[in-house]
Amino acid sequence: MLSLRLARGAHPLVLLRRLLVAAAAAGVGFLLLCTLGHAVAHPKEAEGSVVRLLWCVVPLAAVVQFAVAVARTDPAIRLREGLDAVGLGPVALSLLAAVSTALSCAVGSCAALLIYLELRGNLHLTSLSGSATKLLDGGEPLPWAAVLTLLSLLPVLAAAACAVMLRPGEQSPEGPGADDASPAVKAPEAKRTYSGLPWGVAVVATGLALESYASDGSAPPAEALLNLPGRAEGASPGLVGGWLLACLGFCLAGPGLTHWCGVLLSAGRPGPVRLLAGRILQDAAPRLGRPLGVLCAVASGALVAVELYGAAWEPSGARPFGPLTGLGAALVMACVTATALTAALDTRQSRADTAATLLRLGIPASLLRSAAAVRTCALVAVMAPLTWVVGELAAMPLTR
Repeated sequence: MLSLRLARGAHPLVLLRRLLVAAAAAGVGFLLLCTLGHAVAHPKEAEGSVVRLLWCVVPLAAVVQFAVAVARTDPAIRLREGLDAVGLGPVALSLLAAVSTALSCAVGSCAALLIYLELRGNLHLTSLSGSATKLLDGGEPLPWAAVLTLLSLLPVLAAAACAVMLRPGEQSPEGPGADDASPAVKAPEAKRTYSGLPWGVAVVATGLALESYASDGSAPPAEALLNLPGRAEGASPGLVGGWLLACLGFCLAGPGLTHWCGVLLSAGRPGPVRLLAGRILQDAAPRLGRPLGVLCAVASGALVAVELYGAAWEPSGARPFGPLTGLGAALVMACVTATALTAALDTRQSRADTAATLLRLGIPASLLRSAAAVRTCALVAVMAPLTWVVGELAAMPLTR
């Protein structure tokens, strides 16, 4: 009830973020229901249904990350002065954010169920009823226990992730419990930021090496291959596992890359713009680096998809994949992009007091805008080539 009352009085931008979380949850719920419908309609293709369900893990993880990023920027978890009086401390505020996230995801899951049933022709509420009966295997009844289990998966995972990531001692200094945090606890933050860079590089190298090893060995039996969307031939688990390891390494290296971008900007004899841009990047690396790393990993995956399906996009080529695969890919790209933008807005809000102080001291606003432009250019100059290199190296074994 408290979550609903806070939502009623929230800023329109906050409501828009929660609406986007609900829309993303609806997309994931629709994909899960489509996978269930395929499994029910084709009971003899159990292995293919399991592979379809495993591919749904990628958009599911992207939506969970987006939901956590939105919950982290929710002003409701920062209202310490009024809520302390009624016994809502840091732990209770973290649970409040988890409940709000679960409600948003549950609304999206219910919307996905309604849309799915309408397109299958079970509800007959609109003119679109039954328009996708063949695609969604509308001739078979659904097991409602499995439907409820799949639709409750995202709200439970998102709520658990919020409760873990926003618990006292894990969230950003502006989150719950910031007033109780001591300087000794905050001091190692910079070291933790760039300590993940060697691990990320090692994981990327391991993934690329695994791909090369799997592609140079003898061909595995057909039953051991994993089906790729839009391809008649499958790929060995080593190739897919190596590609996923390379993406994971990019995610781990994101905060360290962001931190060292700031270090390089402020190296030497920097002017005011470079110094301010570098210091801000170093400070924002814990929040901004991980979403940027995930975005770069997804972008490198998009480069791999271009290498795999590039010829199929020609007018004379066949369709590379169906609408459901396209929906999943678009959902992942939209979620990771929105997560990076949300993290950038969060870092900007956390510097609002500092920026106001600088303006009161007479610093021109153009200097702050120039520093923001320099930070953006530095990140693009470092992340874009690395994304292209990792994507090309990961695509080489898959295209043999």
